[in-house]
Formats: sequence, C-alpha cells, structure tokens
Amino acid sequence: MPGGRLTQQERQQIALGLADGLAYAEIARRLDRPTSTITREVMRNGGPTAYRADLAHRATERRAHRRRQAVPRGQQVPAQAHGRDAEAVREYEETFTTLLMQQGLPKMMSRVLTCLFTADAGSLTASELVGHLQVSPASISKATTFLESQGLIRRERDERRRERYVVDDDVWYQSMIASARSHAQLAATARQGVRVLGPHTPAAIRLENIARFVDFVGESIIRAAEQAREILYTKTDATPGDSTAPGPAAPPIINPD
Repeated sequence: MPGGRLTQQERQQIALGLADGLAYAEIARRLDRPTSTITREVMRNGGPTAYRADLAHRATERRAHRRRQAVPRGQQVPAQAHGRDAEAVREYEETFTTLLMQQGLPKMMSRVLTCLFTADAGSLTASELVGHLQVSPASISKATTFLESQGLIRRERDERRRERYVVDDDVWYQSMIASARSHAQLAATARQGVRVLGPHTPAAIRLENIARFVDFVGESIIRAAEQAREILYTKTDATPGDSTAPGPAAPPIINPD
C-alpha cells in the first residue's frame, strides 16, 4: 500500500468517486489506499457533498506549512511521553477526530475532545489546547463551552488555580444513558401519533411498531450500560492483539438535541 500524502491526482479521483456515489471503501480500493485515509480526507475537507479536490489540496498544503512554522528550523519536536512516535500519534488523532465528526460532532469540538481523550492526565488547560491544536483561544472557548453543555467534559481548578478541561471515563456511560432517553422520547412521540391517527389504521400500526422497537432498544441500552459500567474503571495491562483484551470503545453518541 503506498504511503505518504495524497497527491492532487488522487484527490481528483476521490472527487470523481464521490460524484459517482462510490463508497469510501471502493474509492480506497481503486487508489490502493486504506479506507481510513479516504474517510479522513473527505471528512476534514467538507464531507461527501462538499468535497473539492483543488480546495482539499490547498488546505493540506496550508496545514503542512503551519506545522513547519510551529517548529522553528533547528528545533526538534518535543519528545512524546512513553517513547511514542509523534507522527503516529498525530495520525491517530486525525483518525479519531474524523470518527467523532462522523458521529455528528463539529470539527473543532471533535479535535478538542480527541486531545482530551489521548492526554494521559485526561485534562488540559485552554493554553495547552491552543498550543497543541494551533488555533485561537476563542476557538477553544467556543468548543469547550459546547462540549460542557453536552456533558462530554467538565471544568475544574488545579492547585495553581488554572481552569482545566476534564474528560471523565464516565462520559461513555452518560452518553449511553442520554441516548436511551432520546429513544424513550421518540417512542412517546410515536405513540402520540397512534392516538391522533386512530388505532388500527395502517399509519398508527406502523407508529406503534416503531415505538415498541425503540422501547426495546432503549431498555437494552440502559441494561447493558449498567452491567458494563465498571469496565470503564478497569485497569488492564493487555497489549494490542491480545484476544482477552476488551475491544476498542465506540465514541460517545452525540445527542443532537
């Protein structure tokens, strides 16, 4: 599989594939690239309906230029903790950010949440987020305000009285419960339609079946979340590829309400 950045010609092929309604996997196969590369490329450049090869190529060049400016000539990139590969970490952050965007979270909010998830401390100050993401303090303020309103992060003061943004392990549990509540609301609204449209009519039967299905799914989510909650606090030394290790968790379900 070829490595390196996508070329302008490859981006044009991606645009043509999207116009033809091809899936990301099929476009990736034709370019001999990982599907994740195509997904990340499209999502960070407008999404499948707004992707343009020329704009995407120029945006990539601007990002590369900003990264070069962020590290003055002759100065080395700060060493990563635990001997991590800095480039591999950056690529992973982009992949995780893209996944959060696919779940419905706006781009800047996704970038901030990814930073918090991948920080060993699970918390960062506003200035640390600004430095890591190379964005304005205003962008960080807007993103953290939104994330806090969604219950995905919280604020606290450290010993130096600095405000820190914290992502708790329990956010996964809370997001599942929020999802279950939205299912309950959908079921209640569907049953309201049953009364309005009249029992035993085709439309009412359809809505009642939707309500029953959604009720079952919502109850299953709550039951599973309660049973699995302790996993969020389990310490494990499992290594990648270990069949006994729990699989990677899905990102939080973003409640559009």
